[in-house]
Amino acid sequence: MIRINELLRAYHQGFFPMSDPGDGKVYWCQPYKRAIVRLDAYRPSRDVLRLKRKQEFSVTFDKKFEGVIRGCAAPRKNEGETWISDEIIEAYIKLFELGLAHSVESWYEGELVGGLYGIALGGAFFGESMFFRRSYASQIAFDFLVVHLMQKGYVLLDAQIMNPHLKKLGAIEIDHEEYMALLSDALSEKIVFL
Repeated sequence: MIRINELLRAYHQGFFPMSDPGDGKVYWCQPYKRAIVRLDAYRPSRDVLRLKRKQEFSVTFDKKFEGVIRGCAAPRKNEGETWISDEIIEAYIKLFELGLAHSVESWYEGELVGGLYGIALGGAFFGESMFFRRSYASQIAFDFLVVHLMQKGYVLLDAQIMNPHLKKLGAIEIDHEEYMALLSDALSEKIVFL
């Protein structure tokens, strides 16, 4: 079982948890290269702007946290495994109940079709995972998150480990030392997510 105080201390020190699908154990990760999204440099794609104008999706915050984290935990189409174990789901639901974890949900015709979740501490938002069941649903949720974070004055959007999808969303990689300096500045802020 993941202890909540241990989990929060890990985030303050630049770590995050991942479970190994092979042995089911939770490991603490602290990559040398960290993926972040510079909020002031974020630019949504033309497709996202078009879909926002059309209002094809509706977006909510914290309405279906468990649905989002379970959507993220489902294995991807080309992968048979997931790093989000039941133990991680249980810990983040507790963090949600404490008001520290948050979800952004994309809805299409009343159905949850995508979203993301993460943790908000000080002026940092630690993005954990996203999923979609309809094209662009996670990108729309991400766009709403970024706009919200900018409006609230957040300093850091941590995306953890770079992948092609994050790169497409505008994530960059920075060295561990730069990340820790950004993290320290962000954690000194006092911002309420909602």
